[in-house]
This record gives sequence, C-alpha cells and structure tokens, in this order.
Amino acid sequence: MNPAEWIEENRSMFNALSDEIWGYAELGYKESKSAKTLEDALEEAGFSIERGVAGIPTAFTASYGNAEGPVIGILGEYDALPGLSQDCVPYRKPLEDGKPGHGCGHNMLGVAGIASVMSLKQAIDSGEAKGKIVYFGCPAEEGGAGKAFMAKAGIFNGVDICLTWHPDTFNAVPYTNFLANYRVIFRFYGKTAHAAADPFNGRSALDAVELMNVGVNYLREHMIPDARVHYIITKGGVAPNVVPDFAESMYSVRAPRTDQLDPLFERVKNIAQGAALMTGTEVEIMVISGMSNMLVNETINEVLQAKMEAIGAPRFTAEEQAFAQELSKTIPADSLETSAYIYGLDAKDVARLKQQVLFEEVLPPFKSEIIMPGSTDVGDVSWVAPTGQILTACWALGTPGHSWQIVAQGKMGIGQRGMLFAGKVMAASALEFMQNDALRNKAVEEYKSKRAAAKYISPIPEGTKPPLDF
Repeated sequence: MNPAEWIEENRSMFNALSDEIWGYAELGYKESKSAKTLEDALEEAGFSIERGVAGIPTAFTASYGNAEGPVIGILGEYDALPGLSQDCVPYRKPLEDGKPGHGCGHNMLGVAGIASVMSLKQAIDSGEAKGKIVYFGCPAEEGGAGKAFMAKAGIFNGVDICLTWHPDTFNAVPYTNFLANYRVIFRFYGKTAHAAADPFNGRSALDAVELMNVGVNYLREHMIPDARVHYIITKGGVAPNVVPDFAESMYSVRAPRTDQLDPLFERVKNIAQGAALMTGTEVEIMVISGMSNMLVNETINEVLQAKMEAIGAPRFTAEEQAFAQELSKTIPADSLETSAYIYGLDAKDVARLKQQVLFEEVLPPFKSEIIMPGSTDVGDVSWVAPTGQILTACWALGTPGHSWQIVAQGKMGIGQRGMLFAGKVMAASALEFMQNDALRNKAVEEYKSKRAAAKYISPIPEGTKPPLDF
C-alpha cells in the first residue's frame, strides 16, 4: 500500500487528532497538552520519543528506522494565536472572548506531519524503504522562533532531507523567499513625578517609546522596499497623572536577507538610543527571537511539485462549498488580489478564481525573486538541512491570514482535506528521497553549493535562551 492510500484509510484518526489540538489552542511555548497528545500518538505507533529538546519543554523528536539509509525529517507545529477564539461556524462567534485560536492552521500543520511519518513507518516495516524518519515537534513558530532555537542547539544536524508544509488558500510549491526577522523588546526607564504639580521633575519613559516610534516611521522612507518594521506598545504607564517611569514596546524588524536585516536593526537601535537621549531616560534592548530567510532547494521543490500533481488536489463536498460561500461574505472584497502576485497569478487568473470559493487545482511552479511578506523559522532549518515546503488549500480563497475565518475552517472538511493532502504529498516525496540515492544526492549538493555561497550565522544572539514566558 502506498503512503497516500494508507493515510486515506486512516483519515479519521488524523482528523480526530487535529480536532483535539484545535480545541487546546495553546500559545507558543505553552503547548503542553498539544505536544503531549502528539507525542503519545507517535509513541503508541512505535516511535522513539525524546521530549524537551533544545531546552524547550514543548519541543520533541520522534524517530523510527535505522542507520542503514538516509535520515528524512518532517516538521510539525502546534501553537495558536492570541485573541482568535472561534467556533466552527461561518460567522464571528468566539468560543470564549479573548482566548487563543488556531488562526494559522497549526492544529493541522502538526498532524499532517504525523500522517506522513506514520505512513512512512509502514514502508520501512515492509522493506520498501531503508533509513530513518524523524518527526520534529516544533513549538512557538508565531514569533517565538522555536525552530531557530532548535537549529542553534543542533537538533536538525544529520538530517539529509527535511520536508514541511503550511495551510493556505492554494495548492502550490513556493519557490519564493521569506523575510529574516528579529523580535525585539525595547524597555525605557525614566523618573516618575506628579504629571500636573511637578512634571519638570519627571522623565517620561512613555515619551521615549513614542519618540522612538516616530523616528522609526520616518526611517521607512529610507529602507529597502521589501523590509518591514512594525511594533506595539506593551506597557505605557499606570495613570495619566503620573509621569511613567517605565514603558515598553515590542518590534518586529524584517528584511529579505540577514545581511540586510542586521544593518537595518542597527538603525532601529540607534533611533531607540536617540529617543532615550532626547527624554533623559535609559533604554534596554532585548532580542527575544530571530529567524533567517529561506534557502530554497529547487531539487526538492521539483519532487514535491511532481507528487502534488500525481496525487491530485482534493475535491470539496457541496456542504463544504456552501460553508465557504457563506464565510466568503466576511472576507474583504480585494483580499485575493492583494496576494495573488505572490503565486504568479495575473488579473485574468484572479477574475476566474473569483467565480469559485475553494481552490481545487495545483498551481504550476512559479519561480521569481518575489519575497513572501512574512517570516518563518523554517528558514533556519533550511540553512542546516536541505529543506522543501508546500502549501495546500485549507481555507476559502481570499481568507486573510491570522484570522477567525481560518480558525472556523480548521475543524471541518475544508481544512482537513488540505491537511491530509499535505500529508500524502510529503510522504510520497520522502519515500522518493529514501529510495532514489541519485535524486537525494542532487538535493544535498544543491544545498551545499548554495550554503557555501552565503554565510549563515544564527540570528539568535549568543546566550539568548528560548523565551518560554513569551
């Protein structure tokens, strides 16, 4: 039985696992129930589990096989996003106001990887393939850079080929890059005073935060177009009649490559120092996480594309189409147009796609210099091992990222079909690399060539520990 058939026969088990993780909806580095559920499922299936790797309680590895052959890695994630609690209905209905929800589909992301490795175990047991498969349980992708910390700790060392995926609105193999990223906290320390009686004796930390934000906003004109800087004020004082002696902001600083990110980050830090100087305050700068850009491997991508086309995109039921149609009423009208260029789609393609609500095709390969306007800690894995990634349709066309609409589709047939499709494609591709030495060696050689042409240094400063309280 091939991997796709085995996954299809066991689809109810994987759907149930995904639904369970959806219900936990735990934030990054807090995914104790989610991680244990996945660990237990893999252990029961015969995998050897190593828990708490890289000093992260919710990170783990699950291995099966032997040393006589290649090591194939499959990545899994399971962290949720804050404030996106949502019922499985096509209109806004939080299960519990203010609570987290799986607004990026990671309840499905982790489970598709489990489907892949469990199906590959059958191939190893039957003698169809030799080698070892390793499932990497990766926490805190959403800003916490779990994989980057794991990569720095050497967790991915020795992997010959690594595969992963992400839920999306399309079925595609992305050749595009992602933005390298620093997540940084700026803490300003001033001097408190009565804001009316003697403000002249105070030094406002909040003024420093606001001046820094103004300075960064003026910086935008003078940074490369693909770079991004965005922020929130996390602490701004306790009362308007008290000069704040402490204020804090959190920034994401992004650029297409780490050699572009570092000088941009230096400029942002200089602005923070300038804000402190202007206000008579002091500033503390703390990098809490970092992610690298992707090292794209075209050899792996070509295999993923071929398997995706051979297996074929899933078809959605009438009930799922109706759900998506109702949900689409809540999606901004221009949402599809704003992201279509990333996939190589033009105005004619968009006009055609607007006549449907769910994508049931496989996009052709699209190779370009376009940068995905987001970041992923998969980037750091790609610098340690040859890595490939796919996208599968789990959401209605135009569904905005990090939204309640994603949560709503993550516990029903729409998301589940895309999840199982991803599991099948990754399993079939992994099996190909386990059986085809020449193809695997070609991917490794491409990786080595690209790796040698660009210096890789972990974006996580020495001594920085995973932000478990992030």
